[in-house]
Amino acid sequence: MENNIIYKPLVGSNLPDLELDIFVGGRIKKVKLSDYLGKWLILFFYPADFTFVCPTELKEMAAHYDSFKELGAEVASVSCDTAFSHCAWHESSESIGTIKFPMIADPAAKLSKALGVYLEDEGVALRGSFVVDPEGVIRAMEVHDNSIGRSTDELLRKLQAAIFVREHGGEVCPANWKPGADTLKPGVDLVGKI
Repeated sequence: MENNIIYKPLVGSNLPDLELDIFVGGRIKKVKLSDYLGKWLILFFYPADFTFVCPTELKEMAAHYDSFKELGAEVASVSCDTAFSHCAWHESSESIGTIKFPMIADPAAKLSKALGVYLEDEGVALRGSFVVDPEGVIRAMEVHDNSIGRSTDELLRKLQAAIFVREHGGEVCPANWKPGADTLKPGVDLVGKI
């Protein structure tokens, strides 16, 4: 172990219980991340309000919000902007105006830093997506360069797979798995046969 640095992966670790401002339903209010315990949570980090790729992603998330809700999940977008900026963007952009999910304000970058997506030199977050289970444990994550937009369909598929695995202990989802497709039950009888 060089330099005595111990790295702990985020997947499998607990989401920090921070209190943050959110903009939702035309209002600004405080929320603790523990308020989401008991349901799946999708944290969807983006660099900044009033930008270019971000509204395309957030509009896409808004269009699929009901699909996430049907699976028992809440979606929350996160940027290092203030809740006031979220409000102004929501009121001025046709795309962002369609958002019904909470928009988390992280101007001190506490959550962005805790989840390793903060770009110190730029003061913004990378495009990070996190799937958090009902106990607050991170089950999946993906981080993109800010010039690369994400696929909401793929994030929805990851949530579906995480739910399946949770409900069917001992089974795992192979590549490109979708609900209804075959899964695998790991065991010595599968070694070398896949």
